Amino acid sequence: MNEKREEVTGTQVTKNIWRGDDGKYRWIYKFDMRKNPTILISVLRVVLLAFGIVLLFMLVAHLIEGVMTSFEEYWHFYRWMLVLLAVLLVLAVIAYLIAAKIFGWSYWVLITMDEEGVESRYMKQTFEKAQALGWLTAVVGLAAGNLTTLGAGLVSATRDVSTSVFAYVRKVKAVKRRHVIYVNQLLGHNQVYAESEDFDFVRSWIADHCPNAKVRGK
Repeated sequence: MNEKREEVTGTQVTKNIWRGDDGKYRWIYKFDMRKNPTILISVLRVVLLAFGIVLLFMLVAHLIEGVMTSFEEYWHFYRWMLVLLAVLLVLAVIAYLIAAKIFGWSYWVLITMDEEGVESRYMKQTFEKAQALGWLTAVVGLAAGNLTTLGAGLVSATRDVSTSVFAYVRKVKAVKRRHVIYVNQLLGHNQVYAESEDFDFVRSWIADHCPNAKVRGK
């Protein structure tokens, strides 16, 4: 992204992070769906959690009702459940690969962070590098611009938004090798991405501004 750096206004904090006139930190991160397994891991965890809850419920029901009387009966039934789990995991991987192909194997994330919280905006797959940098150029100086027009344009250019309010965050987990910081509230989850050279700054900022959170990872 260095070739466009001169177009960005504001104060450069790290290699890729800029502080705008409104006091907010912003940066663009390109998520490579082939090299970074973070999303795939999240999908597989959801499948395992959902399946585990159903399996536990069935096991408790069988124990209470006494339908099965021997280990062999339990094994005969639940081994097929394990086969079903394996099939679901394979289907989840296939679905991820199909989605990754549709997205062109990567997408852009525009991240905004201040004293109150952090927001991740996921750019549509049609966005190219120059367009993503154009948005960064625009929003870094948005305090002096037309907020209504810029805001409407930014919303239309993105497909999803995840927001974390630091005061409500209960868990922060940093995984530097995957360039991700999990910033989780009780009923909301956010994944904040940063390049290696920016990671320590972002991790420290989030950890320092989440007084109620359990912080893990470096």
